[in-house]
Amino acid sequence: MPREAIKKLYYSIGEVSEATDLKQYVLRYWESEFPQLSPAKNRAGNRTYREKDIELVNFIKTLLYEKKYTIEGARQKLKQLQDNGQALNVLSLEEPVHISTPPAPISEEGTKATSPVIPPNGDVTPEKYKKFLINLRTELKELIELIDA
Repeated sequence: MPREAIKKLYYSIGEVSEATDLKQYVLRYWESEFPQLSPAKNRAGNRTYREKDIELVNFIKTLLYEKKYTIEGARQKLKQLQDNGQALNVLSLEEPVHISTPPAPISEEGTKATSPVIPPNGDVTPEKYKKFLINLRTELKELIELIDA
């Protein structure tokens, strides 16, 4: 029976290792290479990873293993995103999508309702809108974490 993921406030290095399919020594090495990855330590000196740390680990893993960045290249990409104030997610690796207007609402008949703010040239595609919503969700999640902290 597969074990279900349990949402916790803190995760041990073993749990993060299992969740990300990375060895513990790789996680410790990445801490020395990426200043952004610095999980807190508890009184016993054990690393305590938060969700944002795990997201960062997954982002670094994507940069190194899927996008084939070097460690130096990944470090520069993280710094660039941090300097630009962008959220660290896989979409950050793609070209930024700027949507200035929301898509047209759907009327009761199932067709797009006319709206003066929607450009008539169909500039908003479902793919762009999906990326917009994913970025918005990430930003809102970070804001909620700041408020709750």
